[in-house]
Amino acid sequence: MLHLLASQTPDPILQLIAQLAGDTRAHKIDLGVGVYKDATGATPVMRSVKEAERLLWQAETSKTYVALAGDPAFLRAMQRLVLGDGFSQASVAAIATPGGTGAVRQGFELLRMARPGARVFVPDPTWANHLSILKYLRIETVPFRYHDPTTHAVDIAGMLADLANLRTDDVVLVHGCCHNPTGADPDMEGWRALIDVVNARGAVPMIDLAYLGFGDGLEADAAATRAISERCPVVLIAASCSKNFGIYRERTGILLTVMQDSAVRDRTQSALTHLNRQAYSFPPDHGARLVTMVLNDDALRADWQAELDAMRSRMISLRALLAQALEEATGSDRFAYLTRHRGMFSRLDVTPGQVERLRDEHAIYMAPDGRINVAGLHADTVAPLAHAVARIGI
Repeated sequence: MLHLLASQTPDPILQLIAQLAGDTRAHKIDLGVGVYKDATGATPVMRSVKEAERLLWQAETSKTYVALAGDPAFLRAMQRLVLGDGFSQASVAAIATPGGTGAVRQGFELLRMARPGARVFVPDPTWANHLSILKYLRIETVPFRYHDPTTHAVDIAGMLADLANLRTDDVVLVHGCCHNPTGADPDMEGWRALIDVVNARGAVPMIDLAYLGFGDGLEADAAATRAISERCPVVLIAASCSKNFGIYRERTGILLTVMQDSAVRDRTQSALTHLNRQAYSFPPDHGARLVTMVLNDDALRADWQAELDAMRSRMISLRALLAQALEEATGSDRFAYLTRHRGMFSRLDVTPGQVERLRDEHAIYMAPDGRINVAGLHADTVAPLAHAVARIGI
């Protein structure tokens, strides 16, 4: 039987990790893997998380199951973090998930359960795993224009023109902030225009919120998600705790569904719990417990926000340093757009062949589409990257 299985196309980022591990050059630079790194190149455990783990170790008396939907305290704490205090429990259904990817998968599963024929409109480009999961679930996808390669900004006019083709109950997938892979987000006027066309067509927005706090701060980064949730009848939000709490391997995420018709809330919660039961029964709890402790303790939360602010400020500073170094190395200001982007990622204008040259000739690793993880840089690697870019003629 198993000999009938088809070979699967390897994930390009996982291939990149393997190539990087086999490269013995001491000066290699990893700009591909999407994890935050500090100035030493390490992905640290945040102070608040470390302290929460210490407190949990002292207080925890059981490892028994919690609930199919996840710990209610975690669900409430994350709802407040993402949505603020403007939404009652009667209008929100939620489940804990194994990471943000688990939340995205369960969101797509819910949409398929509710409306099997719905199409999902996806921004071009988007996170590659969105497309992979949708393909596996055999959900029809429709790309819409998002990133303008000339201006490196969001193509609002193209986006709205493409979304005018939405049908009732189609789904529009958006990134709540810090778009992956481009780092370009709509301004609030653009978000309001998107809301208007989605509502006019009777479609449903789904928000992937993987980098809350990595752009312009927690409140600013949540603004678009909250505006969409306030004005659209039904909204799905897949949020990750991997980046902003630094707990990648704990696989901690949440799927929130917000609806103006509270009568539908109980049915939605039942469907979500059912999906968890079918996939993995009980979601992981350790990371969720740490997040809950941090968010519900004033001292831990203050320390977490201070460290998160420092991480965000470092990435903004690295963007400025890189743009300046590229201008000096190439004699062109065409990389100034890097300072306007937010989050971990931006794209360099490189061909796949140039990406290979950067890897082979300069030990610089990035995604095949030119996506770079700004957080993978530090002060000593900015100049080598800029000089390598100039040498290959970008």
